[in-house]
Amino acid sequence: MKKATKILILVGKILGIVMILTFAILGLALGIPMINAAKDDAAKATGIIVLVVWLIYAVICAVPVFWIISAEDHLLFLNPKSRSRAIATIIISAVCGNEVLVVPGILTLIRIVKREPMAENSTRAAMLALTPMERLERANGKGHGMGLAARRRAGNIAGHIVLTVMSIVWLLPFVFLIMQSLEVKSTTWSADIIPQQFGFDNYAFLFSAEANFNRWYFNTYIIALFTCVGQIAMQLAMAYVLSRFRFKLRKPLMNFMLILGLFPGFLTMIILYQVLKDLNLTQANAVPGLIIVNIAASGMGYYVIKGFFDTVSKSLDEAAMIDGANRAQIFFKVILPLAKPIIIYAVLTSFMAPWGDYIFASYIAFGNPTGYNVAVGLFEWLTQEQIAKHYTHFCAGGVVVSVPVITLFLMLQRYYVEGVTGGAVKG
Repeated sequence: MKKATKILILVGKILGIVMILTFAILGLALGIPMINAAKDDAAKATGIIVLVVWLIYAVICAVPVFWIISAEDHLLFLNPKSRSRAIATIIISAVCGNEVLVVPGILTLIRIVKREPMAENSTRAAMLALTPMERLERANGKGHGMGLAARRRAGNIAGHIVLTVMSIVWLLPFVFLIMQSLEVKSTTWSADIIPQQFGFDNYAFLFSAEANFNRWYFNTYIIALFTCVGQIAMQLAMAYVLSRFRFKLRKPLMNFMLILGLFPGFLTMIILYQVLKDLNLTQANAVPGLIIVNIAASGMGYYVIKGFFDTVSKSLDEAAMIDGANRAQIFFKVILPLAKPIIIYAVLTSFMAPWGDYIFASYIAFGNPTGYNVAVGLFEWLTQEQIAKHYTHFCAGGVVVSVPVITLFLMLQRYYVEGVTGGAVKG
């Protein structure tokens, strides 16, 4: 498993560096022509904002890459900030689309937490070896430059400044989206952040007979619901088998699935479309086709759940067997109740993914509005023929689509964090 982890970290570094260069080049390619072609100050300001946002996004993507690189130094594991760095690596990598770094971030977090007791014992032993006067002088910073309290305060201030800037960069598009969705004077794009006239007409249009938003929303909800149930069932079964059973070719199978998962899924779009077309699961029947595709290979995403199952002592299984329980009873009555945090984590990730699926969903629907999900349907309003009439409707749809995902995440975020870090803190 160490070799597989090294491969993941290496691929994550490469992808991270490629993403950094891609976003930087994309920002320059989009921003500079907009600035040069600007005819007024508003258009020029828009070009500058596009350039700055893409460059900042490139810098944000660079953070987890360099943290993973520095985390390979074993001395970093004695740093109290290592845990927060590993958690930030997981979150930033997931947000920036570099999911390959999520698993190494989790594994790094596990290694950090395992080393923390040793680091705490070493620090405690070093402090006990000092006299009371030496401890006071070290705390006040005498002979060591800035005191510990001052260094901690300076570090907190710097950290809060960086996080505030990152939060503003991330929140600005959402604020602009909400403001544009409340604009009722015009349905076209406007550079004004504050609407000239507030109202909820755009939201009323979404659920009117003229728009097809209700159909798209229902399709997406059905896809997300069935995908969530199917993926959870397959991932839990796969993780339990690989965690509790020992059989021939077990490790080669795990390494094979790990490497296979590094290839992007859209490489198989053409053959999958042909198969689904032969089964009459495209265009108007795209919803069941998308559900089948989303569930089919979900068993390969067993890594995090298996890591959690590995931390559950096998003595519980043995005790249950002595009491006469079979494997199914052990799984449902012993393992699953203990795995509640990781199940919540898997539910969140599997339910949220279909809401943003555009590439494959648009390919399978193939221009038939009956088979659209919300991502494909809303994007149709941004075409050259539709954007003048439906831009503010698109913004309102984006707000409505985000409500169930945000609500679910806020309700279950405590379990989400426990699920990510659970494998590191369980005994």
